[in-house]
Amino acid sequence: MARAFRPGQRADLWIHDIETGESTLRHRSESVLFEAPNWTLDGQWLVINGDGKLWRISVDGEDEPEHIPTPGLDDLNNDHVLDPDGRHVFVSNSGDFQVHRVALPDENGEVTEQPMQVTASDGGIWHFLHGVSPDGAELAWIGLSGLDAHGQANADKVRTNIFCTTVGPVDGLDETPGLRQLTEGDAPHDGSEYSPDGEWIWFNSERNSSTPGHAQVFRMPVGGGEPEQFTFDERVNWFPHLSPDGRRIVYISFPPGTEGHPADLDVILRELLLDDRDEQGRPTHRDLTAIFGGQGTINVNSWAPDSKRFAYVAYTPADV
Repeated sequence: MARAFRPGQRADLWIHDIETGESTLRHRSESVLFEAPNWTLDGQWLVINGDGKLWRISVDGEDEPEHIPTPGLDDLNNDHVLDPDGRHVFVSNSGDFQVHRVALPDENGEVTEQPMQVTASDGGIWHFLHGVSPDGAELAWIGLSGLDAHGQANADKVRTNIFCTTVGPVDGLDETPGLRQLTEGDAPHDGSEYSPDGEWIWFNSERNSSTPGHAQVFRMPVGGGEPEQFTFDERVNWFPHLSPDGRRIVYISFPPGTEGHPADLDVILRELLLDDRDEQGRPTHRDLTAIFGGQGTINVNSWAPDSKRFAYVAYTPADV
């Protein structure tokens, strides 16, 4: 079921200039709760979701969002990532908990292809997409296991781990081609995303914490291996997104003690400075903007192709 506004709440779609530090309001909605913007490869559109559907809105115009048809898929969540071919977007569908590839509108604004399912049952694992390899050949996604068809736990522990699979149709298959599991264990993992050079998977995890919910930012080789931790503070850090030039990482930082990535909190969007190290040799960070948000703000990579801007969504509190 699509997320809904609290009474009196609204969604504001912003574009942040990384060099000037200024955010510009692009669209305000009091009817559709928009989430998770992507930036298309041609730099002209932002792709967002809302009411279980996909939408696009021009970056520089004053138009209203237009619906992107996804035939047969009408319960999309906010995990969608652009295909590097520039003509498709991969989506996570909450109706079957699978990943599908759907076509973006062509130059005439029409969608002429049917969606293609690209993940199989994989033993009942739920699929939540976060990353597509730079060549478009592979997906990195979070698999939830230990849940029944209604989302209720049917095991001692619900586990969230990182999987990678090759891209292709899965009609009649029980397992996704090229399936490989990169992490395992009880520690939650999320937000798996490829580096622009295709060598690393960046993600957030509680793997090195003894405090429930205390996620930090990590990376690991795309072929698997020992993860390397990049944030070490008291806050809860999620969804590291790398700029296309590979120089910057923006992530969302929740208040200490947050479990998961809930909506409607005072959060901070931060930049991880990989080339600036502290006395312990750890990368430092800087705060970019403080907003009211969380779930839906920046769940997927929303960098502009020129690496100078990114998009995010803030949610005005119901009592403001």
